[in-house]
Amino acid sequence: MNLAEPVASTWHAHLSLSFERRAAATILARREHVGPLRVQKSLYPEGEAVCHAIVLHPPSGIVGGDELEIDVSVGPSAHALLTTPGASKWYRSARAWAQQRLGLSVEAGGALEWLPQETIVFDAARAAMHSRIELADEARFIGMEVLCLGRRASGETFASGAVHLDTRVQRKGRPIWLERGQLEGGGGLLNASAGLAGFSVSGTLLAVAPRIEPGLLAACRGITVREAGSRHGLTALPELIVARYLGHSSEAARHWFVDLWRVLRPALIGCEAQVPRIWNT
Repeated sequence: MNLAEPVASTWHAHLSLSFERRAAATILARREHVGPLRVQKSLYPEGEAVCHAIVLHPPSGIVGGDELEIDVSVGPSAHALLTTPGASKWYRSARAWAQQRLGLSVEAGGALEWLPQETIVFDAARAAMHSRIELADEARFIGMEVLCLGRRASGETFASGAVHLDTRVQRKGRPIWLERGQLEGGGGLLNASAGLAGFSVSGTLLAVAPRIEPGLLAACRGITVREAGSRHGLTALPELIVARYLGHSSEAARHWFVDLWRVLRPALIGCEAQVPRIWNT
């Protein structure tokens, strides 16, 4: 093991948040945590209608054996935006899997934006990421994930270890988006044309709303990317727009997703995009 990399005890942590609409404001009505997962305070950079919260993980990295669980509920007509202060790092593990379980629920007329900064999976990490998004009638959701395999800037590839991905989005129990996959370090899927095609950075953005205007997809397709040689695409499904990115620059992937978000947010949620201040620090 590289002695410059942190060695830590394992953590089992749980964060539970509930957002409610009170008059014209969205408030963080309930906040409970066990272990090193928390939010410090509610933020209102765009007025009282939208509550921003920054999810903190003080150990700064996830090691084998860690189990993190984040549960977020958004009440009727409430609107919450969650992000992170920096990249999430999944460190190498000799044997044990590290796990993160994300459970998001949005009640009728509510909106939730899950916009974490990028996820960096070190070589030899064993990472399992599970996401469940439950939506009621008229609920809306925008979420994105940028996944970096290995630390390309340091010359590290994802030669061993594994990443397990499991995402489910549903409205009133009816599936809208189901995705499961496993990427093995050094495996053929990393270079296969049907997989990551040799790219070290992949990303997905999901925008869910009960009604999507036909011209919205065309507007999104007019947005250009900043990384030469990268691949990207957009697809419209019932109640859903999916954006995919493959490249080597996590910064370019995030820029493209944020540019898409600037178009999708006013069209689907009804308010202009307000970039979280933490992204500029």
